[in-house]
Amino acid sequence: MISLTTLGCSGSYASPAGGACSGYLVRAGDANIWMDCGNGTFAALQRHINVADLDAVVITHTHPDHCVDVYGLHVFNKYAIGREGLAVLAPKGAREQLGALISGGWGDVFDWNTVADGDTTKVAQASLSFSRTDHPGETLAAEVATADKRLIYTADTGPKWSPEVFGAGADLLLSEATYLHNDVRAPIHLSARQAGELASNAGAKRLVLTHLWPTVDPVASAAEGSEAFGSVVSLAAPGATLHI
Repeated sequence: MISLTTLGCSGSYASPAGGACSGYLVRAGDANIWMDCGNGTFAALQRHINVADLDAVVITHTHPDHCVDVYGLHVFNKYAIGREGLAVLAPKGAREQLGALISGGWGDVFDWNTVADGDTTKVAQASLSFSRTDHPGETLAAEVATADKRLIYTADTGPKWSPEVFGAGADLLLSEATYLHNDVRAPIHLSARQAGELASNAGAKRLVLTHLWPTVDPVASAAEGSEAFGSVVSLAAPGATLHI
């Protein structure tokens, strides 16, 4: 079984309604994975898991709304519980870029692992695969799979990338859907319609929209995404857990 708990889902900056930015707790088999650690998500994470039980952190890219709470995790592991060697999977250069704000460096708190387009790895019983998306900076979508379930997270992407690269028929596609289609302000993100179309083309069994721009009407996003997907979609909601 795989479960997905939304820690934060606001697109690009924290919203008064949705709160924190991108972050998800994925439990896959015996693996506990923090997928993206955007601002505000560390506080939420602590409401759902003993942080000492984390097996890995995945940082899809180094835009602040997807990674800045790694600093709080660093402080917690170093000074609160004295943990070393927690696996962090991130694109090339993330350790150095983010480490510029760490006086004295990261030390041994994290075990930094560089991942890139096409890479696969294991975290406990979970298999992880990565694909470069249509987003500036090296941004990686991630698939988390167990023996019989598959979850795909698009991270941030424009429409020139497709979850089809992971193969058809994912049990759940967690897709960014920053805009409504009549107001796409930057082509480096998807509209809800585009997210629905990509999910439909990839044969996803279930679609959850996330990373909505804070001023976008979520009801309109859900309607637009559902029409394009051909079935009712869900919206990510802080604190909600989905099981697949």
